[in-house]
Amino acid sequence: MALKDKILGDIDDREMPLLDHLIELRNRLTHAAVAVLIGFVACWFFAEDIFDFLARPLAEICLENSGPDGRPLCNRMIYTHLGEKFFTDLKIAFWAGTFLAFPYVATQLWLFIAPGLYRHEKQALLPFLVATPVLFFLGGAVVYYFIFPLAWRFFLSFQSPGGEGTLPIELEARVGEYLDLVMKMIFAFGIAFQLPVALTLLGRVGLVSSAGLARNRKFVIVGLFTVAAVLTPPDVISQIGLALPLLLLYEVSIWLVRAAERRRAEAEAGDAAAD
Repeated sequence: MALKDKILGDIDDREMPLLDHLIELRNRLTHAAVAVLIGFVACWFFAEDIFDFLARPLAEICLENSGPDGRPLCNRMIYTHLGEKFFTDLKIAFWAGTFLAFPYVATQLWLFIAPGLYRHEKQALLPFLVATPVLFFLGGAVVYYFIFPLAWRFFLSFQSPGGEGTLPIELEARVGEYLDLVMKMIFAFGIAFQLPVALTLLGRVGLVSSAGLARNRKFVIVGLFTVAAVLTPPDVISQIGLALPLLLLYEVSIWLVRAAERRRAEAEAGDAAAD
């Protein structure tokens, strides 16, 4: 009987910490979901303004330039089924609300993970937690201010005024398709700009080395252009516009991994001297 009580006691001791962790995870996820919901509701009232902001690069090119017939390149956006504009506003509110709530969501994730980390592990991970949204925002800014104007001007160049016996080819952009394209490119650039974070973390744990990254640079160049071709629309401007910043970030990653290796070597030398 005493053995049975001991075994059951050991099981209970093992289950309670796990249950506590699950409860803690549930609470953190609930707080994060509430934050996203609050962000969604707040952004819903500004969905029209957010869409106008996202459409501004196209609007400026269309209204400031004219086609061969003297008319603006395009003068409106359309939707082709009754619910398209409504669901477009829902998407805008959700993505914008998630973006606004991300710092709080990341904080909840950190508060759940941090108690299980050693002090040096916290010091190693915290800078990357801060750098992730900054790099994502930087990628979104690059595509909005530099890539969109070039890509939209390229796409608009395929319009044709038509002539005798032919029909004109004019752009009538759908709001839903435009938002999908814009969000795809913003997320493609934002995620791709996480390259230094990913490579530096891999370098810290010893899975990659700065020498190996430098040695395989020529293969990486081909791979990055391939990734850019997959993540962006099928035009050369967008592909080059993503590939070139990625190449620069790759070079920065090599420097960061080299710095991490240097610090690790100094720490190991210090431990060896202490022993």
